[in-house]
Amino acid sequence: MNLHWHRRDLRGPDNRALARAATDAVVPVFVLDPTVLEYASPIRVACMLEALESLRAWYRERGGDLVIARGEASAVIPRLADEYGADAVSWAEDYSGLAAERDRAVTAALEDRGLEPRPVRDALHHEPGSITPNKGDHYSVFSYFWKKWRDREKLDPVDAPDAAALADPSGGTGASTDATTDSIPSLADLGFADPEATPPTVTRAAARERLESFCSGPIYRYDETRDVPAADATSRLSVHHKWGTIGPREVYAATERALERAETEAQREDVTAFRRQLAFHEFYTHVLAFNPDLVVADFTAYENGIDWRNDPDELAAWKAGRTGYPIVDAGMRQLRTEGWVHNRVRMIVASFLTADLLVDWREGYDWYRQHLADHESANDAAGWQWAASTGPDAQPYFRVFNPMKQGREYDPDAEYVREYVPELADADPDEIHDWHDLSADRRAAVAPDYPAPIVDHAERRERAIAAFERARGSDS
Repeated sequence: MNLHWHRRDLRGPDNRALARAATDAVVPVFVLDPTVLEYASPIRVACMLEALESLRAWYRERGGDLVIARGEASAVIPRLADEYGADAVSWAEDYSGLAAERDRAVTAALEDRGLEPRPVRDALHHEPGSITPNKGDHYSVFSYFWKKWRDREKLDPVDAPDAAALADPSGGTGASTDATTDSIPSLADLGFADPEATPPTVTRAAARERLESFCSGPIYRYDETRDVPAADATSRLSVHHKWGTIGPREVYAATERALERAETEAQREDVTAFRRQLAFHEFYTHVLAFNPDLVVADFTAYENGIDWRNDPDELAAWKAGRTGYPIVDAGMRQLRTEGWVHNRVRMIVASFLTADLLVDWREGYDWYRQHLADHESANDAAGWQWAASTGPDAQPYFRVFNPMKQGREYDPDAEYVREYVPELADADPDEIHDWHDLSADRRAAVAPDYPAPIVDHAERRERAIAAFERARGSDS
């Protein structure tokens, strides 16, 4: 008998760790660990619970079930293994500092009881330490990483376990544990309020539908349209990557089929552009695996500390989507209504916070961590540090996004802005993009409830560059 410990691999198919466990009868379990939940947020827990419901239904359709337990994983997992008579416990490896610490504790506890821990590398195509420069543990420049990632062979998806391999766990749970197959707790049961945003649907069926829909059409326009926030041009698979309702090999196999169907070289290049984004995800995971402090500390240290202003009123305006810069405010409001933000807009709002407002990137990271349904430590910390010019392969400090230019270039008709900033719904696109230049009287006439810009971008750009020059020790 084996135990499979689900974490961020909430699926049956294309699950290498589950497939390994299913070489014998397998009992699948999920542990609601208070140490991990301490870092969670309402929207992410809501997504997790829906994905668990979907996974439990998948097991029940095949005559098995999913055991839900609550408690510290290092205590619960060995106890469940004893109760079910399991000889080994499998799980898919994770790479954050919190996950690594938890897994070391579980491994030690299993070994103390003479049980075999079986961590399996499943979440990435190429695991940390497998793509390296001649010197060092990992690449810090994406272009070098991408060349090797692109050319490495990818594994095929693995089949789901046969129903015969799924043990019936109903006879195993007893008074010695707080595990159950009866119900999955609610947000309130776990001490969380309802999320502010409407959570996306995070099920296996939704993941498959989204993947097939994207790879049958939008992927062939990806390179041209992926930066247009008003277009439904991105895969929207990030939340499914987060919870593992789709497997990485399934996604890559779908791009293989898309390549076969491509009719032009341009379409093949579009598919490659999407694959490049898959590689970015793995690049940042490699960086985090070797630099667990990426979520709290600058990856690139300056000679002097960066003189962050951290003005509380300006930070509050940014969080509320009340900066007077329309595309910035649209992004911040999309975050709070959907738990997701278009990637181009994520870069714009991050640049505005860290450069125009000179607010420490950790403030932005923490706000996004609370509100994103697809929050992942590696991608989000690296993305914020990219914007703040402190991260791996980061934006140079002297290249500050101009929010007006970005809005005009990527949302020329202001479709995106008008969707998320209703005060500007009837405004002319040119006036939206020129909001910073309009007179107070004209602003009052166009949109009396929308604020004037809280800062002057040109002035703040110069001040941000000066602050980074001082941090570099090169200020004259």
